[in-house]
Amino acid sequence: MAKVLLGGVEIEVDEEGFIQEPEKWNEKVAEDLAKRENTYPLTEDHWKVINCIRGYYLKYGIAPPIRMLLKQTGFDLKRIYELFPSGPAKGACKIAGLPKATGCV
Repeated sequence: MAKVLLGGVEIEVDEEGFIQEPEKWNEKVAEDLAKRENTYPLTEDHWKVINCIRGYYLKYGIAPPIRMLLKQTGFDLKRIYELFPSGPAKGACKIAGLPKATGCV
């Protein structure tokens, strides 16, 4: 695994760029990840999704199911893909500082 500088913090990432040290995540790290995903600048709607994903992850240790994400944010799937073109699992979860999702997000 490689170490990269994100938000001024050296963080280990996997081959797809997912951080492996979620405890080092912060908003500056998210912004640098968003730049790598071509999802920058982050808007209020981006942060609504990121905070929802991050909160669920911190509580349960996994990414939220897509239906729950849609319900909690009030966005439809089309809007999620507008915000995160690489999708909720790859783009949104990566920017939220989660390890690569194994299930269906």
